[in-house]
Amino acid sequence: MQEQQILEQLKRLEVKYEATGQDLNSYLEGLFEADFLNYWDYIHLDTLLTLQIKRTTLPDEEVFIIYHQVTELYFKLILLELEQLANATEVNPEFFRERIVRVNRYFETLIHSFKVMMNGMEPTQFMKFRMALLPASGFQSVQYRLIELACAPALQLVESESRSHANNLSLEEQLEKIYWRKGATVLATGKKTLTLERFEEKYNDRILRFAKKYEHINLGFKMSSLDWKSPELEPLKMQLRELDEQANIHWPLAHFHSAMRYLNKPPAVIAATGGTNWQRYLPPKFQKIIFFPFVWTDEEMDSWGRAGVEKNTVKPF
Repeated sequence: MQEQQILEQLKRLEVKYEATGQDLNSYLEGLFEADFLNYWDYIHLDTLLTLQIKRTTLPDEEVFIIYHQVTELYFKLILLELEQLANATEVNPEFFRERIVRVNRYFETLIHSFKVMMNGMEPTQFMKFRMALLPASGFQSVQYRLIELACAPALQLVESESRSHANNLSLEEQLEKIYWRKGATVLATGKKTLTLERFEEKYNDRILRFAKKYEHINLGFKMSSLDWKSPELEPLKMQLRELDEQANIHWPLAHFHSAMRYLNKPPAVIAATGGTNWQRYLPPKFQKIIFFPFVWTDEEMDSWGRAGVEKNTVKPF
C-alpha cells in the first residue's frame, strides 16, 4: 500500500516537472544533493536581527525600533487577509467571518502590545532619542493607510467636516480630503508638516493605485449590499463591529495614551516627532472614522469613541 502511494506521488511529480521541460530524474538527483533546511535560514534570522540600526547610543531606542518593525509585520498579515476578501468572487458569510476573525486577532495583539510603548521605555531616554528621529513618524506607515482603504470606501475616510459634501467628489478629490492629511498640518498655520510632504512624495501614487484597485472590492463596499436584518448574518456582523472598534477606537486610543504619557508634560504639550497635531488627530471622537456604518445605529455613531476617551485617558505626569 505504501509503495503504491509512493509510485502515485512520483507520477504526479513527473507530470509537474514535464511542464518545466526538466526530467524528473534530474530533479530527484538535485533534491538528493540539497542540504536540509534550517529554521534560521528559512526566516532569515541573521539578517532580521541586523535590521535594528539606532541613531543614538540610548538602549531604549532599540525597543522603539523593534516594536515598530513588529507592528509593520502585523500590518502585512492584516493586508494578506483583506486581500483574500477583496479577491473573493462571491460573498460567503462564513469565509468572510473567518478571515475577519483573523484580522481582529491581529489587531487585538497589536493593541495589547502597545504596553511595550507605554511602559517599556524610560521617558527620559525617549525624550532624548526622539529628537534624532525628526521628521520620521509612525504617521508615515503606508501599510496602515492601505489597510484603511482595503476596509472602507474612501468616502468613509474623508475628514469629518467635509464628509457630508464629498459624495460627488472624484476618488482623487476624496483622497485629497482624507482625514490623516489634516492630522499632519501645523495647527497655527494649516501648512503641511515635512512629515506629510515626504510621505506624499513617496506614497501618493501608490495610495491612489491601491484606492482605484480596491474602490469596488474593499470590504465595506462588499458588505454594504447584504441584508443586515438577517439573523444568519449576525456572527459576521459581530466581527465587523469588532473590527471597526479595534481599528478606529482602541488602536488610535492606544497611540493617544502613549502620547499622553510621553508628550503631555508640564510646562507645555510637546509636539510629536513628525509635528503631527496628535491631540486632535488621535482621539476617535474627533475623526469618527467608521468602516461599516451599516452595522451601527445612529446613536452609536454619534457617540463614536467618546466613552473610550473619557474613561481611559492617561493623566499627564
